[in-house]
Amino acid sequence: MNFGDIPDENSLEENSKIVILPVPYDMTSTWIKGADNGPDAIIEASAHMELYDIETDCEAFWHGIHTAPSVLEDESPEDMVQAVKERVASFLQKEKFIVVVGGEHSVSIGAIEAHSEKFPGMGVLQLDAHADMREEYEGSKNNHACVMARAKENCPTVQVGIRSMDREEKIDSETIFFAHDIQGKVSWMDEAIALLPEKVYITLDLDVFDPSIMPSTGTPEPGGLLWYETLTFLRRVFEEREVVGFDVVELCPNPTDKAPDFFAAKLIYKMLSYRFGERQ
Repeated sequence: MNFGDIPDENSLEENSKIVILPVPYDMTSTWIKGADNGPDAIIEASAHMELYDIETDCEAFWHGIHTAPSVLEDESPEDMVQAVKERVASFLQKEKFIVVVGGEHSVSIGAIEAHSEKFPGMGVLQLDAHADMREEYEGSKNNHACVMARAKENCPTVQVGIRSMDREEKIDSETIFFAHDIQGKVSWMDEAIALLPEKVYITLDLDVFDPSIMPSTGTPEPGGLLWYETLTFLRRVFEEREVVGFDVVELCPNPTDKAPDFFAAKLIYKMLSYRFGERQ
């Protein structure tokens, strides 16, 4: 199935500016398993979206959205990271805009590496409940808890919505916007965007949202962001910086509650609407 159930003429790779790359991987998650089912659930739910976006008055699918075959490498975290990096790099060579759909958060590592090589000097904006700044976890530097430690090796980073971390992860807290500090405020948005370079890759872990609206994640944390405040911030990022790619990760589908699946699909399409705006 194509993302958005988009007709073939708007979903063939050669006709598409946008590529959806599913990575159904869930080897290193440490609590609730099931993120490997996230990409299929998101794509299935996306078939029920309206493809006209009211807020931006656009239909982003006219730019072409190709749903690529999934990256299925699962021998080790290192092998998966390399496989994702190679697939992303191959699409970047074709000048595609890539959306990686996870899967657990470790799938972002290879995508960030490929983008940083294509766009030197880019920054990484992380929206997440967790800092993910451990140098190593459970024997791997490519664990889901190490994503931003790997990103910082190549890119400046800004982290938003954080509300869970180990003490050792607080070393670089000057670019962290903790959830408890930004609740009910808007001034932090200016401060966060000012820290970002011109080119930005966004990595969005769905547990950045409060569990009251996004319960289907592997490690839900109370006190998260809500829908409209997050969209307000994301729209400003897309307007004020050049977003070169993004990922949405960590959906653990619940077969009896499809609303979070649709939430994730709608979020991806909203972000594409912010990026591509008017019909081509």
